[in-house]
Amino acid sequence: MKILITGISGMLGVDLYRVLRGESHKAPKVLRDKYEIVGLDTKDFPFPSPLREEGSGEGEDESPSPPIHKVDITDFKAIKELFSQLIPDFVIHTAAYTDVDGCEKNPDKAHKINAAGAQNVALLCWKLDIPLMYISTDFVFGGESKVPYAEFDEPCPINVYGKSKLAGEEYVKSLLDKFFIIRTSWLYGRWGKNFVETILKLAREKSELKVVRNQVGSPTYTLDLSQQIKKLLLAYEEQKSALYGIYHITNSGSCSWYEFTQEILRLADIKDVKVVPITSKELARPAARPQFSVLNNYRLKRKLGSSMRQWKEALKDYLKKE
Repeated sequence: MKILITGISGMLGVDLYRVLRGESHKAPKVLRDKYEIVGLDTKDFPFPSPLREEGSGEGEDESPSPPIHKVDITDFKAIKELFSQLIPDFVIHTAAYTDVDGCEKNPDKAHKINAAGAQNVALLCWKLDIPLMYISTDFVFGGESKVPYAEFDEPCPINVYGKSKLAGEEYVKSLLDKFFIIRTSWLYGRWGKNFVETILKLAREKSELKVVRNQVGSPTYTLDLSQQIKKLLLAYEEQKSALYGIYHITNSGSCSWYEFTQEILRLADIKDVKVVPITSKELARPAARPQFSVLNNYRLKRKLGSSMRQWKEALKDYLKKE
């Protein structure tokens, strides 16, 4: 299967490439190179990816970076030419403008990338009859719920980022029958700027950190999300249309940003930094955030019998840098 990953040089895109290529000493050799991966991005891949052979002991073999086509998803003519040239069997659309406050300040840019860009990709998938997986966000919900949001709950975004991503969802659903919409939340991973690294950096510079306590969600490790997407792809190859639709995929459990920070510092064994809980209003960011955006992974459990590990366990592994 030839898979095109848009935004392949981003935090999720890199881990998706590594997982789909089976680039782990724990991956069975039969799964390595199962997929032909090609990338679309406007920036270079962050590294030549290492592949340690199972049982090889010390030393690493260098596996080449994926072929990346420098194309902007907002340029319809350019991506039309690329799709016609590549004819992928499957597309995973991770490319997005994810700076929430940046989206609030630049709504035209947010709509152009997150909505119109998704429309361009979906339109070409429709024209060439290619299944599409669109990566979306918990921010399509408004945060008024007291229980985790299920896939069938009505979205009601309260900021430009959430609205632009929901518009992307609507384009995918209106144009395609063969689609997956994956909503996830609070992503962090090795290959991009993220909350965990920000907290660790600030903890080295300051003795006191002020962190929001009234926003609750599920921190999700991009490596775990990528592994779950691979499971979904493997099941899709057998069941096809029976699996299409919307999925919520996050690590299990939930916390506030304040609680997340406490756990980061605890696991990193940083004891001399005081964490002060504050409210969203006190932080005064340009974009409003949902106070509660925990996602119920209902369809994942129902369709695959699968569930994600607890967020604290995932964070522990991430901090080990394994």
